[in-house]
Amino acid sequence: MSDTTKTLEEMIVAAAEDKKATDVVVLNVDGVSSVADFYVVCSAKSTIQVQAIADNIEDELKKQGIDLLHKEGHRQGRWILLDFGTGIAHIFVEEEREYYNLERLWGKARAMDTEEQLSDNK
Repeated sequence: MSDTTKTLEEMIVAAAEDKKATDVVVLNVDGVSSVADFYVVCSAKSTIQVQAIADNIEDELKKQGIDLLHKEGHRQGRWILLDFGTGIAHIFVEEEREYYNLERLWGKARAMDTEEQLSDNK
């Protein structure tokens, strides 16, 4: 991978962090889930911020020619799911993330913080 080429998960993480997403984690669910290879899970302080993060992820990936396959929860803005095929972004308002605790639910998945994820791909 060249220095200018970003992986799908790196693009999702970068777009989320551009809108100040917090507690960003990449869960490697390859071999654990038949739905996707990885989940990016992040939090926001308000529904407006959750929507802004989701919109930015969708817009930034679209600029790279990556189409969104499915979107759920945008109207309510408490938990938005963006499905890009091999990767899924979950953007939560903080209370919803604590309640659903995807990291526990997908406990067999390897969780990596964004610093570890980025250093693994260099």
